[in-house]
Amino acid sequence: VAVDGKSDRNGETVKWSSAYKLAFGQARLSGQGLRKTEDRIDLQSVLSYNGDAFLNPYAAMTLKTQFAEGIKYDAAGQGTVVSKFFDPAYITQSAGMGYQPIPEIKQRLGIALREVVTSQYTVYSDNPTTSEIERIKVDGGIESVTEAEWKLDTDVLLRAKLELFAPIKKPVEVVIRGDNTLTIKVGKFFTVNLNVQFINERQVSPRTQVKETLAIGLSYALL
Repeated sequence: VAVDGKSDRNGETVKWSSAYKLAFGQARLSGQGLRKTEDRIDLQSVLSYNGDAFLNPYAAMTLKTQFAEGIKYDAAGQGTVVSKFFDPAYITQSAGMGYQPIPEIKQRLGIALREVVTSQYTVYSDNPTTSEIERIKVDGGIESVTEAEWKLDTDVLLRAKLELFAPIKKPVEVVIRGDNTLTIKVGKFFTVNLNVQFINERQVSPRTQVKETLAIGLSYALL
């Protein structure tokens, strides 16, 4: 089950835009039982001032976490719980300047504060060089977000998002998140969605994580 939506409120000079992606899925694999295949909470809210200038200031906040326990399986099929709801949770507040060279592409760049909040699974937040166990990790840095929404055909829409966060203390350890969805409309309400996500964050894994999903869904505009 997945929900992918957005809402906009446009004033004369101020725009408030929110996006929300919620997903949860399980599959019964042969000989491996029931395993989670999708678990995602991704919320974003951006308040921007749209004047006549080439660059427009903005303030934004994002939240990323999950619904249920995350389990890591070894070669023997034994599972170990490594995460759960709001453990970890990634919260980012940022402010800077936005730029929209063409209607299909939006870019924003600013200073940001990123918090990693944990309770039990502190591997995501703890600093191993200290004697204490940190359950909250706070990093200041530079954030860049590029969003594209391109109508390739009458019933074909490509949406892509690239998020970069470079912490001031270790600017070479850039956190990279990509989310790309190709949506094909079939009939009045049905859509076929191909989604590709990738994450590169050394604190979580030394390797780039990639996920592909093919789904059939409903598309409906409330207002």
